[in-house]
Amino acid sequence: MRLQDYRALSFDVYGTLIDWEAGIGAVLTPWAAEVGLELDEETLLRDYARHEADVEREHPQSLYPEVLAQAFTRTGQALGAEVDETWAARLGASVPDWPAFEDSRESLAALAEHFQLIILSNVHREGFEASNRRLATTPAAVVTAEDVGAYKPAEPHFAALDSTLRELGIAREEHLHVAQSLFHDHVPAARHGVDSVWINRRHARPGWGATPEPEGRWTYLAEYPSMEAFARAVREDEHI
Repeated sequence: MRLQDYRALSFDVYGTLIDWEAGIGAVLTPWAAEVGLELDEETLLRDYARHEADVEREHPQSLYPEVLAQAFTRTGQALGAEVDETWAARLGASVPDWPAFEDSRESLAALAEHFQLIILSNVHREGFEASNRRLATTPAAVVTAEDVGAYKPAEPHFAALDSTLRELGIAREEHLHVAQSLFHDHVPAARHGVDSVWINRRHARPGWGATPEPEGRWTYLAEYPSMEAFARAVREDEHI
């Protein structure tokens, strides 16, 4: 298909549009320095990643600030250093401070000229609303972890996406999912037969960062290093 043959795009937000690694690292790094851990940000993010995924799986009804705080506490325990309530609460409340990638806002505005935009995010409603002040987009629909009572890569987000597409009058083959995380997005998208493209924000860095290594099969139709590159491909109406 040509990219402009699609009618709707759904987006993961954190990692794709919002730089969640910068946001999380801005709390983990000074905490590590305070407790005497000589670990760089990449190492801290890698150690944190599996704990967040575990908390999300074990406590799917928890709001994202609670997930962040508990995952941080578990990370400290695994590293042999205490995360006190002040530090845990600081990470839990940090989502509004997380920066958008420099190309996100302009790219979303350009894409909105061609597509209906749908948010499909592992966050709570209040968190997305805060982040959207940086993105300045008006999505046709917003599906959060708070709405479905679960966190990707669990099934409920994609079940809700099917319902959303029906409500918008968009066929599945007219929809494309846009995401950075293979673990959270492309693996479940493959299970559901959802077309997707990979925004590989970490293309210049080794490892998985704040995202666990993917488990299971994943597919994607095309890979782009940034939202700017994806929006340019849409403008040029590339085939994928």
